[in-house]
Amino acid sequence: MENGKYIDGFFADAKGVIDKMPREDVDRVIEMLFDAWKNGNTVFLIGNGGSASTATHMAADLAKTIACDGKKRLKAFALVDNIPMVSALTNDNGWENIYVEQLMTYFRPGDLVVAFSVHGGAGKDKAGAWSQNLLKALQYAKDHSGKAIGFAGFDGGAMKQMADACVVVPANSTPQVEAFHVVLHHLIAFCLKEKIAASK
Repeated sequence: MENGKYIDGFFADAKGVIDKMPREDVDRVIEMLFDAWKNGNTVFLIGNGGSASTATHMAADLAKTIACDGKKRLKAFALVDNIPMVSALTNDNGWENIYVEQLMTYFRPGDLVVAFSVHGGAGKDKAGAWSQNLLKALQYAKDHSGKAIGFAGFDGGAMKQMADACVVVPANSTPQVEAFHVVLHHLIAFCLKEKIAASK
């Protein structure tokens, strides 16, 4: 295999994904997060595996990177970050409940849950326990006067149907979906920073 051929193919595929990216869904997520900032709500971010690292990365950017001098700050937390808590909940309550149990403690009406999943949690009734933790958390937000946001790929899975806004990366490749979730979270964060800076 020639490296150059692989590199060219990867970039060509990436350009195709960008061309088909659902701009209106990205715009909706930006507005929902901007409203959360205006209203003083909290954003909770979740994911499994590589998507857990994306949740942590975006939480850091929302809480720190978008901060503007003289403006209040957006409260954002990744629920995967407290390893002792996640370990205890996995042991005592099951992996499928590691996020919803934390939301029972921290979530307030108006707050947002943002979930990252390559397959969107797959089918709601067929998702394994590893994805049910995401779907349960999104449903908890909806059931408790909050908002649910999803980032997915492939066909969007259950997230596409249940989230108030869901950005589905138009790709059927796990590396591409995960990579574009990071691209999207940077786009959204820096757009939010400009909106906050310009707000009165």
